[in-house]
Amino acid sequence: MPETTITGTKPAKIEKTDAEWRAILTPEQYHVMREKGTERPFTGVLTNNHDDGMYHCGACDAPLFTSETKFDSGCGWPSFYAPISSDAVQSHEDNSYGMRRIEITCATCGAHLGHVFPDGPKPTGQRFCINSASLAFEKKS
Repeated sequence: MPETTITGTKPAKIEKTDAEWRAILTPEQYHVMREKGTERPFTGVLTNNHDDGMYHCGACDAPLFTSETKFDSGCGWPSFYAPISSDAVQSHEDNSYGMRRIEITCATCGAHLGHVFPDGPKPTGQRFCINSASLAFEKKS
């Protein structure tokens, strides 16, 4: 029996070559998701999005977050207090730039999404700070 999440059957892991990722992602998306870059704060198209819907991985379309868990943190990037399920994202220690942070990646394709911090609202107390370039938004109909 396939592993399932609250959204249905868990998709298989997706692996592509750098050339394949470059062919389907914009240069900014490639930089953020494949090279672990970041967009400048307050510049992402989804930072101030307040529509109801689902946030998917911009690389593989896996569901990651819902608008119900999005909040305005004032940090300059879309912020969520929880992913759609515990297995939608993976966390990794990130010691780059002289900081100790927890990187968040898409569990399906490994795309860099952003970081999680322990200063979010209830009920989780977490702030998933995610690059707009790493997300695709599907408005609820």
